[in-house]
Amino acid sequence: MHCPDQKGLVAAVTDFLHKNNGNILSLDQHVDAQAGRFFMRVAWELKGFSIPEEKIDDYFGTLIGYKFQMEWQLYFTNRKPRMAVFVTKMSHCLYDILQRYKSGEWAVEIPVIISNHDFLSKVAERFDIPFEVFPINKENKVEMEQRELERLKELDVDFIVLARYMQILSDQLIDAYPNKIINIHHSFLPAFKGAKPYHSAFNRGVKIIGATSHYVTADLDEGPIIEQDVRRISHKDSVEDLVRIGKDLEKVVLSRAIWLECQHKILPYRNKTIVFD
Repeated sequence: MHCPDQKGLVAAVTDFLHKNNGNILSLDQHVDAQAGRFFMRVAWELKGFSIPEEKIDDYFGTLIGYKFQMEWQLYFTNRKPRMAVFVTKMSHCLYDILQRYKSGEWAVEIPVIISNHDFLSKVAERFDIPFEVFPINKENKVEMEQRELERLKELDVDFIVLARYMQILSDQLIDAYPNKIINIHHSFLPAFKGAKPYHSAFNRGVKIIGATSHYVTADLDEGPIIEQDVRRISHKDSVEDLVRIGKDLEKVVLSRAIWLECQHKILPYRNKTIVFD
C-alpha cells in the first residue's frame, strides 16, 4: 500500500488487523520524504481472521484505505501466481528459470513458454512445459501480439518474464500488463546498450560489468529497476570471459527479480520501485 505520508498510518493498519484477530507475520515500511509518500507491506495469518477472504478488500477500503487516500493491492499466498516466459534463442536464463521452477524453489506456475522461434522448444519439452511459437515480423507484429495477448488471458497469466526475448514489445502488450513484464538487460543500465554490449565494454576497458532487471515500459530499457548486480573484471579478461561472467549475472539478477515478484515484495511508484525486505 502507499499514500500521502501522515500520522497514524501504521497504527490504523495494525489496529484493523488486531481488531479482526489477525496475527501479523511481517511488516515493512518506508517513507519517501522528498515525495511525501508512505509505503508499507504487511503479511498476516488468515487462520481465525474474522473477515471472510472475499470481503477483506472491501472492508479495508471502507475502514482504512479511502480515509487515508491509499492505493493498495491484496494477495493471497494460497494462490500461486502464473508466469509466462518469453524467449528467442539464448537459453541460459530459461534453463535457470526452469531448474528453479522444477526444484520447487518458487511458488509459481508456468503455464506456457512463448517464442518467436522454435529454437528452444526441446528445452521446454524436456521440462514438460507447453511451448508456443508466434513468428513475428514487421508485417504481422500487431496481429501476432494480439494472438499472444488472447493466449495469455486464456491461461490467466499474472506476469511475464522476458528471458532474453529479442523482440521490442508494442504498447498494446505493455499496456495490458503494466509493471507486470520483467526484463533482464545485459548491462548495468544505462551503459553499453546495443547488440554487442560485452564487446563495447571490452573495447572501453571497463573494470566492472553488470546486469539489470526492470519492468518494461513504452520507453525502451527505461522502466522501474527491480534488481542489479555487478562483477569486477580486469585487463586479463577476454571478450569470452565477459560474456561468461555476464550470462551468470543475468541469470542471478533475473532470478532475484522473479523471486521478489512471486513474493509480492515489489511496489512500483512512478519510475522507481520500493523493494520490501
